[in-house]
Amino acid sequence: MPRAIDIPAADGTIDAHIVTPDNADGPLPAVLLFTDIGGLRPCYHEKAQRIADNGYAVLMPNVYYRDARGAVVPEGKSFRDPDVRPTLFEYAGHLTPEAQSRDFAALLTCLDDQAEFADGKLGVVGYCMTGAFALRMAAEHPKRVAAAAGFHSARLAEADDPNSLVQVVGTIEGRVYLGHADKDELLPPEQIARLDEALAAASVHFTTELYKGAAHGFTAKDAPSFNAAADDLHHKRLALLLEETLKA
Repeated sequence: MPRAIDIPAADGTIDAHIVTPDNADGPLPAVLLFTDIGGLRPCYHEKAQRIADNGYAVLMPNVYYRDARGAVVPEGKSFRDPDVRPTLFEYAGHLTPEAQSRDFAALLTCLDDQAEFADGKLGVVGYCMTGAFALRMAAEHPKRVAAAAGFHSARLAEADDPNSLVQVVGTIEGRVYLGHADKDELLPPEQIARLDEALAAASVHFTTELYKGAAHGFTAKDAPSFNAAADDLHHKRLALLLEETLKA
């Protein structure tokens, strides 16, 4: 059952959705869901509801609230359209690590204040560019984040990136799961290896899995790269991670 909410933040007001099971009974463990670069749209509302139906309260913010409210991609259009991509890249460029940190603080305050969310630790999941958001939030709030997951994540460990996650993952205390497309041009094998090495060196409890035959964006039902088998596997892996960390 979705509910719209406005969240005060340092940079403005985050429009977001709280999603719970239809017959929710009392506060539930919290899961924070960050959309991919396409922003809020039907396939992500469906994702949020599917996660919630396993017994969670899901908070799904509009990551582009600084620039636009609600859906950013017009109906009938997609991320791949040449008149849409520049806008999305412009908006995404505003989501610096510092901006993300300010948003994390506002989202955590929301989780603390809203009745749907149980006290205690949370899970966070990101897709495409926001796989990095999930890991960064786990690193910045290790006492709050019990589980962080990223699927078909992009640019997690570029060698020349001064803001690379390899610089911060050492503080993560929660579990980490990374589900990668096996031929993803946005996350080549050397980046996967670089991040895995940093996680291992920091003794983070993590799992990396390659989804064979899957392309970047394999969980997005509105994308040509959608892969039903890989999407189902991603939901199974995420459900298990959340079950073992938030309900154990």
